[in-house]
Amino acid sequence: MGVREAKEYMVQHIASLTMTEKRYAEIEADLAKWNSRIALARSRGAAELAQEAEKEAERLTARHTALAGEIAEMKAQLETMGRQLPGLAARERTIDPDLLEQELLMASGYLPGSEAKAAEDRAVQAQEKDAAASAALEALKAQMGLGSGQ
Repeated sequence: MGVREAKEYMVQHIASLTMTEKRYAEIEADLAKWNSRIALARSRGAAELAQEAEKEAERLTARHTALAGEIAEMKAQLETMGRQLPGLAARERTIDPDLLEQELLMASGYLPGSEAKAAEDRAVQAQEKDAAASAALEALKAQMGLGSGQ
């Protein structure tokens, strides 16, 4: 996974966390409403209504607790991803050496895939340079009277 994909994944994770936190707040409000209904039913002596309200409050409390765990886990995952992101960016290659080699070959007039021909041409050019340098040295020696036989 590249840095870009990792960042996109983190954005999706953050969106999911935000939605979960919103749902958590909604359940918290519902729980407060049901707790007030329990108190109201008890104050009016409606034990059966109070029991039904308590059942709903217990269900909401269980969901509230589960969401709190999910939120904590999502935040921990985001923190871990955030710490790993710089390392992921550091491992990403900024220059592809194979692509660079192909571009250099094309710039020097060779088709991609003709690396052997380019290497052969470089070797021939190096030999030609050596031969030209040797010939120039011999000519200089001859001019100075230091010929190879003297």
